[in-house]
Amino acid sequence: MTTHTTRETGDIDVLDALVVGAGFNGLYQLDRLRERGFAVKVWEEAPELGGVWYWNCYPGARVDSPGRIYQYSRPDLLQGWSFDEAYPGREELRNYFAYVDGKLDLSRDVTFNTRVTRAEFDEDTRRWTVTSAGGDVASARFLIMCTGFAAKPYIPQIAGLEDFAGERHHTARWPQDGLELAGKRVAVIGTGASGVQVIQEAGSVAEHLTVFQRTPNIAIPMRQRRLDDEQQRALQSELPERMARRSKTFGGGDFDFLPRPGSELTFDERQAELTKLWEIGGFSFWLGSFSDLIVDMDINREVYEFWRDRTRERIADPALAEKLAPSVQPHPFGVVRPSLEQSYYEVFNRDNVALVDVTETPIERITEHGAVTSTGEHRIDVLVLATGFDAVTGGLTAIDIRGTSGETLGEKWVEGVSAHLGIATSGFPNLLFLYGPQSPGAFCNGPSCAELQGDAIVNLLESLRDDGHTRLESTAEADEAWRGLVLGIGEQTLFRLATTGWYVGANIPGKKQELLQFAGGVPMYLEQVQQCSTPDYAGFKVA
Repeated sequence: MTTHTTRETGDIDVLDALVVGAGFNGLYQLDRLRERGFAVKVWEEAPELGGVWYWNCYPGARVDSPGRIYQYSRPDLLQGWSFDEAYPGREELRNYFAYVDGKLDLSRDVTFNTRVTRAEFDEDTRRWTVTSAGGDVASARFLIMCTGFAAKPYIPQIAGLEDFAGERHHTARWPQDGLELAGKRVAVIGTGASGVQVIQEAGSVAEHLTVFQRTPNIAIPMRQRRLDDEQQRALQSELPERMARRSKTFGGGDFDFLPRPGSELTFDERQAELTKLWEIGGFSFWLGSFSDLIVDMDINREVYEFWRDRTRERIADPALAEKLAPSVQPHPFGVVRPSLEQSYYEVFNRDNVALVDVTETPIERITEHGAVTSTGEHRIDVLVLATGFDAVTGGLTAIDIRGTSGETLGEKWVEGVSAHLGIATSGFPNLLFLYGPQSPGAFCNGPSCAELQGDAIVNLLESLRDDGHTRLESTAEADEAWRGLVLGIGEQTLFRLATTGWYVGANIPGKKQELLQFAGGVPMYLEQVQQCSTPDYAGFKVA
């Protein structure tokens, strides 16, 4: 893929809409708004398209949704592309974005190497003035934030971290040209999605791998496989039907919960269903399981115990098995995002791999050559920070975005998010965000959300233009009503018991702990959007 540079500093883009972020969401907005005659550009911090799939270049980086639906649904794009693997890796995803760019000529309206640092709304002109770190300026009627839920890496405060003399990288900021792990003493702090993927890769090549775990990852078998020509052709023929299902399923995928809740089945019937889902692998074991999985603790516990027993069969050391797949579940299954794995648990059977439970032996400090716990120093050549993100809100609040009162978005949300439909918030006119706080993003297949939620944004902007409106702002009452709905759904589910994980912001010290995403499913979300897309712009003030 060609590496692009930004235009000359000093030029000002005067636009109908400025989109921030060139991932699935941002590029969909660009394509659709451009089709409808809007003057629109995208600003992107990276030198290439792809959003998170530019930054995700750590060993083993791979999507956790099936490639068959991890793409745009446009027929002309579907017909000319096939993924080689069931779950594509980072390189194949970068190739996909290059393919889409070649078809749609998106890069001509993307300004690369441009990191937005400030945005301020001018009430007199009803426009956003947006500034980049390099001094670029844009004046836009609408500012559309497509920064994604994982745009702000989190690096914990660990004493001595800056003293480490070896290679040290967060997984979200891995060297683009790679980093050799073979023959090195590697340590990974964190066992979330990226941690699992790095651990799988590092365990087989490192001289020694030390994994620092706080909370066990209830990781599901990915069932990865390469797709031959016949399998690819079969999938191609099914894609239109599979894509059509996305708006009708809870997670925006091509599968959904089982027809009958677990409570209506016998124990043997539930076990039989779980066995089938286990063999399928992937998120089918989660979002294709029992519809009462996330509301009935008895059903949830039975699913966890099924997972635990199958997982322990793969771990040779009983003491390690207890750490990795505890007898008592650490939290309800699904209230912390599960990861998908290929050989994660087998890695710990290797003599060169050690697990450190930081709840028992926390890291006291990092030294020049390693990490010190109460049991001694672990010598390290490469330190991998798989410590996650200030997720969902962090990518937005990290930017100095100021609304009509001069208050920043971060200041407004410090005591909790309120965002009508998960796309707008009062006090910030003409600001819209996708895949963001209080949307179904975290529970929805990414490209599905980009299109389903994205169409709502595009249709809204077209209606405003056709009706002669230049200002759109959600009302405080609508924001609070939506917040009440999001949190109310959380209280009716096992999310009320979530005390860890980024779904509720619990991984970031000092962050308000609350459910940050709409957990009612894609169909319910689209119904709510439809109710508010009537000609009277329910929940919004227009002018």
